[in-house]
Formats: sequence, C-alpha cells, structure tokens
Amino acid sequence: MNDTTCRWFHRLFLALALTIASCVAGAGEVRFNRDIRPILSDKCFKCHGPDANHRKADLRLDTLEGALADLGDYAAVVPGAPGKSELIARITTGDEDDVMPPPDTGKTLSDDEKKLFRDWIAQGGEYEAHWAYIPPKRPSMPTVSARAWPSGAIDRFILARIESANLSPSPQADAATLARRLHFDLTGLPPSLRLAKRLASDTSPEAYARVVDELLASPRFGERLATYWLDLVRYADTVGYHGDQDHAITPYRDWVIKAFNDNLPFDQFTAEQLAGDLLPNATMNQKIASGYNRLLQTSHEGGVQKKEYLAKYSADRVRNVSNVWLGATMGCSECHDHKYDPFTQKDFYSLAAFFADVNDDKTFSGTNTLPTKREPELQVVSPLGVAQAKLTRTMVTGRIKPRTIRVLPRGNWMDDSGEIVEPAVPHFLPVLKNGSRANRLHLAKWLTSADNPLTARVFVNRLWYLFFGSGLSRSLDDTGSQGEWPTHPGLLDWLAVEFVESGWDVKHIVRLIVTSSAYRQSSLVSPQLREHDPENRLFMRQGRFRLQAETIRDNALAVGGLLNDQMGGKVAKPYQPAGYYSPMNFPKRKYSADMNANQYRRGVYVHWQRQFLHPMLRAFDAPTREECTAQRPVSNTPLAALTLMNDPTFVEAAKGFALRILHEAGTTDQQRLAWAWQTALGREPSREELNVARALLGETRKRYQADAKAAGELLAVGMLKLPDGLAKPEAAAWTVLGQALLNLSETITRN
Repeated sequence: MNDTTCRWFHRLFLALALTIASCVAGAGEVRFNRDIRPILSDKCFKCHGPDANHRKADLRLDTLEGALADLGDYAAVVPGAPGKSELIARITTGDEDDVMPPPDTGKTLSDDEKKLFRDWIAQGGEYEAHWAYIPPKRPSMPTVSARAWPSGAIDRFILARIESANLSPSPQADAATLARRLHFDLTGLPPSLRLAKRLASDTSPEAYARVVDELLASPRFGERLATYWLDLVRYADTVGYHGDQDHAITPYRDWVIKAFNDNLPFDQFTAEQLAGDLLPNATMNQKIASGYNRLLQTSHEGGVQKKEYLAKYSADRVRNVSNVWLGATMGCSECHDHKYDPFTQKDFYSLAAFFADVNDDKTFSGTNTLPTKREPELQVVSPLGVAQAKLTRTMVTGRIKPRTIRVLPRGNWMDDSGEIVEPAVPHFLPVLKNGSRANRLHLAKWLTSADNPLTARVFVNRLWYLFFGSGLSRSLDDTGSQGEWPTHPGLLDWLAVEFVESGWDVKHIVRLIVTSSAYRQSSLVSPQLREHDPENRLFMRQGRFRLQAETIRDNALAVGGLLNDQMGGKVAKPYQPAGYYSPMNFPKRKYSADMNANQYRRGVYVHWQRQFLHPMLRAFDAPTREECTAQRPVSNTPLAALTLMNDPTFVEAAKGFALRILHEAGTTDQQRLAWAWQTALGREPSREELNVARALLGETRKRYQADAKAAGELLAVGMLKLPDGLAKPEAAAWTVLGQALLNLSETITRN
C-alpha cells in the first residue's frame, strides 16, 4: 500500500469515527479523547502539536496548558465560553487569511466538527490524558438484560454496547461454519469432515470448549500464530538491501513456532528475543531467539558507508521494537520531535542506545555465497527438533562495547553535533528502574511490566483482530493520537489486565476470545445490521474476511491431499515462473523449486525473498517484511484469480483434489460432487451449484475426450503422477472442477 492510499484510508477511518462520534455527542456529553482529539490530531497538531521546532504562532493544542495559555488578551480555549474562545473564532470565520485550518492544507472542518468543538468548550473544554498512555485497570462488569447470551466477561462488554443501541447480537453460526472458522483461526488449515459432524451432534458448551482445547494443543497452532508474528518482526530469509542475498536465520522462525506451541509467557517470549544473550546461563534456544536483533535489512555491498548503515540499523530497530511492542510510530521522531504524539527526538535515540551493544560489524564483510555469512552465527539444531536433526547456521546476537549514540540532527548520520544519549525509555511513559546503564534485558522487562500501558493493550488488540477481522481499535500499529479510539475501551482494558494477571498467557486470551458467544456469531449481514452497524463497530456479528496468502496455499494443498506437515528446518521453495530472479545480481542466481516433498510444506516455511517475494504471496498481499506489518492490506484484482487458476501449485492441488474425488467419493457424479463441496467448503452444494457443476463436467469431458493432448498437458503440471489405468480425460475434467472450486471466493474466505 503506497503513502497516498494509506492517507486515504486514514481519512476514511477518521471520517467514520467522527460520524459515530457526532451521533454519540449529539445525544450527550462530548468527550475529548473520543470526539475532539481525533479532529485536533488530523487537522491541527501538525502545526500546533508536540513538535516545538515546527510549532506555529506559539500555539499548542495537544495540552490543556497550551490551549488555555494567554496569547495576548485571548486564549484558544476559554472553558464554558465558546464565544470568547479564539479556536471557535478561527474555525468559523469567513476570512481566508484567518480561518483555521488554512485552506491550502486541505483540512477543512465540517459543520458537525465545528459543532463538536462548540459543544465541548461549552461543556467545560475538559482535556483528558491520551487513553493509550494510561495504565489499564480492570473495569467493572457492565449490566446486561439478555443474561442467557454472555458466556463470560467478553460477551458482557459486547452485549452492553449492543443493548445500548437497542439492538441484538446475531444468532450462532452453524456447526460447519464454526468448524471451518475455528480450524482456520487456530491452525490455519481446513477442518476434517468429522469435526463439523462432531460440533453438529453435540452442541453443548463443553463439547465446543473441548474442540478449542484440542486445536490449541495442536502443533499447527504455533505455525498459525508464528505467521503473524513473523510479519510483525519483519522476518525474511534474505538481507533485503542491494543484492538481497540469503542469510541464515530459519532456527529463529522455528523458535517462534515452538514458543507459541509451548505457550511461553509473553514476557519471557519478549525477553528471549530482545536479550536472550543477556539471560543468565542462556540456553541454546535463548541464543537462537536473540536472532530477533538480526532480522533487519543489512548490506555488505562494496560502496556501503559503515557509519551510515549503522545509523540505518539503529533506526530500524527503534521502529520495529516501538511498533511491535508499543504500537507506536516512533519512526517519525528520527529527524524531529513527533508531530502528533509526545515522543521526542531524544526519546528515539535513547531507545536506540539499548541496541548499541549489538555487534553489527561483521555484516559489512559478508560473502556473496548463499546463504551469506552474517557473523556472529552458531551451528544449531532446529528448536522444533525436526526429524533430520541437521545442524544449520543461524545468526545470533553478539555483544560489543556499546557504541556512542547521539541525537542526529534531522537524522543526518554525518552530523556529530547532537547530544550523546544513554539508554532510556520514552520520557512520558513509566520510568525504567535500574541501578546502572540499562541494557536490552532491562528494556524487555520494562516493556512487559504491569505499569506499562501499551504492550498488553497492543497485543490483545491484535489477537482480537486475528479472530474478528478488525481490532477493538482498528489502528493496530498506532496507539497515538492519529490512531483510533477503541470501540469498546472497557473490554480492551479488561483483556489487557487479564493478559498480565494470567502471567502473560497467550493461549488463555485466545481461548477466552474463541469460546465467547461474540466469536461464535454468524457473519451473515442482515438488513438490520446493514442499516445500524454496517462497519460492524459493535461486533453484532462475526467478521468475514479473505484468508491470508499462506493459508490460501495451505488450504489448497490440504484439499488436494498434498500437504506435507513436516515442521521446521530448511525453507520450502514452491514452483515459480522461469526468469523471475533474472534481475537479481551480486550474485546472479537462478531459482530452483523443490522437486520433492518439501514442495508441499506450509506457507510459514516458504522462502521469503524480500526484493523478489514469491509471486503467489505478492498476489495475495503478503508483505515484503522490510518493516513491521500489523495488518496486511487486502486487494481484489484479476491477478489473484489468475494465480488460483494458473499457478502450478494450485493446478497440482486441483489435480490431487480430482484424484481424491475419484477414489474417495463414490462412483456417481452426484456422490462425487457432494463430497467435493463438503471437502472444499464444508457444506452441501445447492441445486443451482449442482446444475452448473454438471454442465462444467459434461463440457470438459467432451473437450478432453476429443483432445487427449490437452488433457495430458493439464495433468502434466506438477510432480503428482496419475495412477495406472486412470483415464486422462476423466481425470482432467475433474481437475477443472477442482480448479473451479479452489477459485471460489467462498473457498478463500473465512466466514
């Protein structure tokens, strides 16, 4: 997603939020955090916000003191007196020289927004501390009328909002939908036909909970959660810059999978990544986990200026740590104080100082052999204990005497005039308590301390997004003033406190979410829902969203009976168009797809080439992982459909699906079609679907009976061989039927 698109979406979300805020405010009290701050942040803070160096007219609107300040016989805000408030005068004047925001900014205020300001000042012009920077406290449980619906605390919060709007939640989804939903959400794989029957035959809460527990105990759970975490920490198998050579880091990926499967407490999960090398008597797996510090893009290209790239590496780590754990956009502070949030430039470089002891020197002397060496490295066995138990290299954190870190004026790595800084956390957040120079382990413990207001909120909000399609705050990567006020702030705080008090138990929070009545709702949109809650802000239904790229591929392989469930170890290299790597240099290389069972492994193991991401992954919006990605964009283009029809992986999966149909589904077309629908979609086909499918089968049978060569060409795609004696025209016809089913929107959608 480019910057223009990002800005467009941001304005859209703000507009939606303001529409809702206007409705709420019109009925009663105007709240600063909910109603006023989003407008100020979007329209005013750039010139009248935290960045003192770029502040205009000595006016500051992000603080109460600034808003009330005497500016020469007038003040921006006079509590209780809109008519005496310069803010109101400036936003309502017809004079283009005086009106605020200035016309050339394109930030015109609507009449509803102007009214919100008037009402807010009339009601006292009260400021509030930004909600995300206040440590969460467990709120009291809301009262609800429909007492039979809630299955726990989550449902009480959801239902209270729904009832306040005089509405009702959606009915529970059917057993087949729940089976598919749970399997995709918790394992990233489709369910067996037995699971849907099991949920249909026993509808008790205990039976459902047992299924949830079984899926949480599955080794596939770790693969599912790891896929998301790898997006956050920008995991890739290549260096990114210049030649984009392979580097050795797969054991870190396997460690993440194991950590989620073992339910490693999130505070320990954090400490081992940031500072595994600093832990007393660090184990081999903890050293592997410290490979997190080596995931950034690096370069050993001959013209690289070491000092410049050390500055790049330093800034990269600040951006990632702050976004992954704090949901903060601290990258904005590399060159100047943040324009919207309290982060200063000194905060940015003070956070960078925590990583001044990471040994990056050897990154500048790597080789062009693949994978290139990026010392320090260790020879290790995969943390997953894969069967081959083969030693492999992996990058780990090595320590040096901390480099001097100073503030770089305007981010200029050549300017040494800036202040030297020591490791420190952002000045407005809870202090870091240590008796000497703070290190990465101190930082990790601070990030997961009970009084840190951000880390727990950020993570549980992202978990909610994974299981509903949107977060309680839709801003997954910005908890600042440019982010979004949560739709259910009480629920977000309750989950955050529960997460901390549970001992940072990830599976516990996941279980709470997926066993809730809110999660089990149907995703169907009724006329009532479309009218009253079209954006599903109240979570009156489940979300409906496209599966991510890796899951789309895994699902096709599973349906085709091809999926290789081997865990960990070397990367998988799927089929890829010839010549796709031809522009790559230093070294020149040729892509070699795996021509063995490794071809059919899960997407979490697919080789991640930053500059030349696999075309299938790119078609379905997987990120290059150059930066933290908390939410993948979702596009809808013909390229996606063409990929499903023509990518050799999907053609071969359709062939495997056809062979399964012919050997497992009965002897008649009717039996086979019913089985195919159940396997691919988890439901029976409708009469109309059967008619279309029969027509397609009839047409393709005739075509391939008349053109045996075409049938042979289709069936020649991929490594999977036809069994002896199977008629190629029949196999080809069912392969086309399989392609059609794998290309359905329903197949690649989580309902």
